[in-house]
Amino acid sequence: MDKNTQVDPATKEILKIAKEQNIETVWDRSQLQEPHCGFGTLGLCCKNCNLGPCRIDPFGEGAQYGACGADADVIASRNLLRHCVAGSACHNDHGRDLTLALLALSQGKTQGYQIKEPEKLKIIAAEYGVVVDNKDLKKIAEELSIKILAEYGQQVGELVFSRRAPKKRRDLWKKLDIMPRGIDREMTEAMSRTNMGVDNDYKNLIMATMKTALTDGWGGSMVATEISDILFGLPAPVRSQANLGVLKEDEVNIIVHGHVPLLSDIVAEVAMDSALIDKARKKGAKGINVAGICCSANEVLVRRGIPVAGNFLQQELALITGAVDVMLVDIQCIMPSLARVASCFHTKIFSTHEKARFPGVEHVDFKEESAVDTAKRLVEAAIDNYTRRDKARVNIPKEKVDMVVGFTAEGVFHHLGGRYRSTYRPLNNAIIEGRIRGVVAVVGCDNPKNESGGSHTKMVKELLANDVLVIQTGCSAIACGKSGLLRPEAALEYAGPGLREVCEAVGIPPVLHSGACVDNSRILIECCEILKEGGLGDDFSDLPVAGSAPEWMSEKAIAIGWYAVASGITVHFGTPMPVSGSENVKRLITKDLFDMVGAGWIFEQDPVKAARLIIEHVNKKREKLKLRPMMYEKTKETVSV
Repeated sequence: MDKNTQVDPATKEILKIAKEQNIETVWDRSQLQEPHCGFGTLGLCCKNCNLGPCRIDPFGEGAQYGACGADADVIASRNLLRHCVAGSACHNDHGRDLTLALLALSQGKTQGYQIKEPEKLKIIAAEYGVVVDNKDLKKIAEELSIKILAEYGQQVGELVFSRRAPKKRRDLWKKLDIMPRGIDREMTEAMSRTNMGVDNDYKNLIMATMKTALTDGWGGSMVATEISDILFGLPAPVRSQANLGVLKEDEVNIIVHGHVPLLSDIVAEVAMDSALIDKARKKGAKGINVAGICCSANEVLVRRGIPVAGNFLQQELALITGAVDVMLVDIQCIMPSLARVASCFHTKIFSTHEKARFPGVEHVDFKEESAVDTAKRLVEAAIDNYTRRDKARVNIPKEKVDMVVGFTAEGVFHHLGGRYRSTYRPLNNAIIEGRIRGVVAVVGCDNPKNESGGSHTKMVKELLANDVLVIQTGCSAIACGKSGLLRPEAALEYAGPGLREVCEAVGIPPVLHSGACVDNSRILIECCEILKEGGLGDDFSDLPVAGSAPEWMSEKAIAIGWYAVASGITVHFGTPMPVSGSENVKRLITKDLFDMVGAGWIFEQDPVKAARLIIEHVNKKREKLKLRPMMYEKTKETVSV
């Protein structure tokens, strides 16, 4: 794909500048990798031991077994499980970091953090069996943190949040022996299974993949979401803007990039300090502008309205504007190329997390006990660096789009039912009566192999036109935000008549931004609430819902997709996972799983065709539930699954 097609205008503008200045970007490197390794794409290479590396000939003319005797089924399923472990580990560690921060806060060992949602703290603590009556908030937080941390090393039993799932689903997990016993327990066992000569049954390895993924969705991710709300506040609808145009030519620009909000939230707070703003003005700037990239952006966006400079693919482009004074990075989705790009400009990059360091990047040891002091030093570094900015090389695109974000499982009660009748009933009724066809979560990364964000917008527009309510997280939400789909007015422009009626009545966009990629756990909770409200079945697999990652890139996407499928929610990927070289594994995950767990995988690169496949899937769920026909049904060409 030509890097100058299928991307937004701001990206086109900066890519042109990058080419003129001979600065390499992810699009250049992606093209240099083509053609991609066929064995790797099909999942047919193995380097798990020193007998190899080995590979299987997909045409049947060469080797059909690795040196140890592993065939295509074993190698593909084993590789897939390892991908899932890595993706789950990121989210589970994210939850662990936040739990440790809550514990430190409860013991008086942090600086600048507070319990912003005491009622939610009490609710979550009660779920974990903590007595909350007549008890100090910090004591509750301490006891809750200790119980959650124990769950990471738990060897027997079940995850507390798994009890939120409907009984029918929990019973199925137990029957299939995929109910997670502890968070770290299942990841460790998965790595043991994939060592040479251990688990060599592809079906067993796929079951282990689901078990591992469930530790993410109903474990670490859900922990991260709930603890973030307790520490930083429950997101609520807020107006903001997205795209590179949020950078300011006459202000100090600080970019927060990564995933764990412990750094980004405190920096956003410190940047409002009047003394620091005065210092910036003395240096010639009009103020301090904090903006985000990737999921750190989403975290401070949904809680503070901090604007989003861009998604994953725009992290290098933000630097090429020449306007970024400091970029602060923590963990996940941070390109190692940033140091090389920054060296072309005055920009300073600081790594801040002990798990993620980068050659050529200055590391600052960010700890919760000195969070405010460290954040102030970093903001001061940005102010000082502003004076080194070469104004002649500043090229900030004008593009920035308004959006409304911050829709959570808790918020849906109030958005749909109002202050005095908080309920999911209006949503369930809209689905039952045929105003809303169903609900689809379009999430995940942006990828130069899949239209660089364009796949998200094309798919979402097709879903909206067919009265599908869309929920989004992560870089997918940013892509659609930049395209104007997160405005309430978008319902008038893109939604079908039934969905438009609902959006107009409630005053919401047809695409609901629910947070960072770790917040896909919110979507699980929302499905739980829909089932509790009644009228749409008694398990996730009954619901007219689906998930999609049109441009998935990260191993985290594999983990997210698998915990959704294991929970009974069918998932679409724009390109297949690397298992296509095994017909048995491919058949298992795209066909047989539907009989086993009530859900499976759909692979389709064309976003419009994919949307129609998802719509057909949703229609089948509606038919099985014997719901009313769609109120304003239009005859549309469909594609068979």
